[in-house]
Amino acid sequence: MRIDEILARSDDPLFSFEFFPPKTPEGEENLQRALRELEPLAPDYVSVTYGAGGTTRERTIDIVKGLKRDFGIEAMAHFTCVNATTDELRATLDQMRDAGIENVLALRGDPPAGQERWTKTDGGLEYSRELVELLRAEYPEFVIGGAAFPETHIHATSPEDDIRFLKAKVDAGMKFLITQIFFDNAHYFDFVDRARAAGVDVPIIPGVMPITNIDGVKRMTQLSAASLPPGLERELEARRGDPEAVAEFGVSYATLQCAELLAGGAPGIHFITLNRSPATRAILSALRLHAPWRAAVRARAGRGQAATRAPGRAAPPTPRRR
Repeated sequence: MRIDEILARSDDPLFSFEFFPPKTPEGEENLQRALRELEPLAPDYVSVTYGAGGTTRERTIDIVKGLKRDFGIEAMAHFTCVNATTDELRATLDQMRDAGIENVLALRGDPPAGQERWTKTDGGLEYSRELVELLRAEYPEFVIGGAAFPETHIHATSPEDDIRFLKAKVDAGMKFLITQIFFDNAHYFDFVDRARAAGVDVPIIPGVMPITNIDGVKRMTQLSAASLPPGLERELEARRGDPEAVAEFGVSYATLQCAELLAGGAPGIHFITLNRSPATRAILSALRLHAPWRAAVRARAGRGQAATRAPGRAAPPTPRRR
């Protein structure tokens, strides 16, 4: 099923998981274990990443096919412009279409390993907007999602330019957005406000990564230019040397982070699982039990406030000039 249709028909927030294609037998075992343990939570959909330089292209497609076939879970393939000509991109999209994949997260992609700067492949595409335009023009079977950056894309010249490019991608055909990780919800809410003011009218789903390893999260923040709030970093460092305490604190922090996002109107949570299940299972179970989005609606009703559109959901469509 198309993710835009799932979003449109649901009054409650959606919960989704992100996996990556493993490269070792141990990694494959971790992935299969996580899939078995997370399946009972009935995610609305899952996504599978695309390795740097397109290195996991075949595995990404195989895993997405297997998720739909073996688990009955709607799955989305990440797809990038890296290291591929336009004809090669079309060949992969043909393969995805023929495999019954309906959802694509269209990304420019990161530079291949060993390269610091993005370089367009000869005969390929330079921007994710161009990839969206190709998908929309030649592959109407796919619903297209995209990435958003609450703390601004690492290569953007300014926050204003970042929003302007995001608007162009949405206008080109993106139906929903999933954010890069962040650890201060103020970044998400401010970003949504700025995107809406610029006319971005699609659901903006926050991506959340439970912290289970200090050095791991610091590497992730360096790669994505996400920031660790000083208080969070201080509490993590106070637990360095005790991995269990780090993981317990990380689950607690992410649970509170998700609860605030959902109470504030986020249309769902996209969990970055890192192919492991315990943290995501604990957080999602607590969220569904507490249902902070419903508590927020009841609180507003108790204060006599009219219901308002959730800030992360799509705005009503506005007429466009032809």
